[in-house]
Amino acid sequence: MISIAIDGPSGAGKSTISKLSAKELNFIYVDTGALYRAIGYAAMQKKISCDEIEKVTELLNSISVRLVFNEKGEQRVMLSDEDVSDYIRTPEVSMMASAISALPIVREYLLDLQRNLAKTNNVIMDGRDIGTVVLPNAQIKIFLFASPEDRAKRRYDELCEKGMQVNYDDVLQDIITRDYNDSHRETAPLKPAENAIMVETTGNTLEQSVQKLLSIMKENIEKLK
Repeated sequence: MISIAIDGPSGAGKSTISKLSAKELNFIYVDTGALYRAIGYAAMQKKISCDEIEKVTELLNSISVRLVFNEKGEQRVMLSDEDVSDYIRTPEVSMMASAISALPIVREYLLDLQRNLAKTNNVIMDGRDIGTVVLPNAQIKIFLFASPEDRAKRRYDELCEKGMQVNYDDVLQDIITRDYNDSHRETAPLKPAENAIMVETTGNTLEQSVQKLLSIMKENIEKLK
């Protein structure tokens, strides 16, 4: 089995690029950020804050989080028996996901799920610590990055397309805050793996970024044969 780990900050295009690349390569795409978002969403629904560790523990014991794939091959996120895929992309859930993902108990809760997917499938898995913690033995590791302004513009456009009322400056500040939180947390901070291939997407169209990543992936997959 081949594992491709794609790490990088929020809004760098990891999910969209990984999803399209996985389809091209006939790999399974695993959006680990969606798993943390689902737990963050569950905590928000129960009005649980991240410093209430006992309540977070009780929450984790009362829910199940899993990824399923519909007839189109699209990944959907299930929180217990509810498909929450369409509810977990708001800035509020993003910030909650960033905070809750810093808790060791939450990361441990999801670790086996993520690793088991890679044991039984060729996967492209994206997140913050895939190459450093989740899949340290992944054969191909990529760190995707772009300027905060570029990432905020993409996220702003994405949210506007979904009909959400958002302010660009608020989205930018959320990106900057999340970058700081993700890179400064004690548990599994955001950073490139030592042997990661660094790829910048600032100013690229989606098509340019996908082609750039696919070229790197195919070249490295060929080396593994």
